[in-house]
Amino acid sequence: MILKSFSKINLSLTVNKRLKGKNKLHNIQSYFCLIDLFDKIKIKKITGKKDIIKFHGKFGKLINKKDNSIVSVLNLLRKKNIISDQYMILINKRIPVFAGMGGGTSNSAFLIKYLAKKKNNKLLLKYLGSKIGSDLKLFFYKQGFLSNLNTINTLPKKHKLHFLLVYPNIKCSTKYIYSKVKIYSPKSKYNLKKLKTTSKFVKLLTSKHNDLQSIVENKYPIIKKIINDISKRKGCYFSRMTGSGSVCYGVFKSKKSAKAALNSIRSKYPNYWLSVAKTI
Repeated sequence: MILKSFSKINLSLTVNKRLKGKNKLHNIQSYFCLIDLFDKIKIKKITGKKDIIKFHGKFGKLINKKDNSIVSVLNLLRKKNIISDQYMILINKRIPVFAGMGGGTSNSAFLIKYLAKKKNNKLLLKYLGSKIGSDLKLFFYKQGFLSNLNTINTLPKKHKLHFLLVYPNIKCSTKYIYSKVKIYSPKSKYNLKKLKTTSKFVKLLTSKHNDLQSIVENKYPIIKKIINDISKRKGCYFSRMTGSGSVCYGVFKSKKSAKAALNSIRSKYPNYWLSVAKTI
């Protein structure tokens, strides 16, 4: 069986407050979507006492082979008696790592969808999310609005968006970036019923931002430069950073304009990873 493990983009991200508790999580709000950039996960049952887990592809060598999302999911599902078999799992890592696109969490989510199947429910996801990461739930929606750390609201319409993605070979630590948040944004008031057209959705997103972006820009000034360069390309509605970084992106009017921007940006940053993508 081959699974597609899709990546995500934070179209906006505001940090509202730091929550109490040993996990030191932050409450955030975010418009988000899944895009057609994905890792390929090949999985099959095997006989034997141990799982066989291997990573390959462009970003495979950057994964900790003994401590990763795949190992965690299998252990947690066995603890809940949801699976008992052993598996060979081969992951082609095509999503940049430590980049704000949720590649590892996505791998967890799509494995859970496949292995848990009918046993998949809100209580299980809440438990797994507490162990794997609070953004696990995002990968069970194609598009949505995270109104707080525990609640996702669906949009009245699925919007088609085109992206240019730029990964500047910087590995961002989510824990470190959030530790530098000193100013918190007020919670946004929202009325999703008004977002019935893509033009209205894009207009709303253009007025938003990513609270973590300035922190990453201060540590890595090249991020600000890339985002500014993307914004100047023809057909770009807006550009910013996803998650805690370091992938920078622009939202474009069309696939054609996104590809034209890719060619232009690539000539300026030939050593960076670039790709075009769209919402799924």
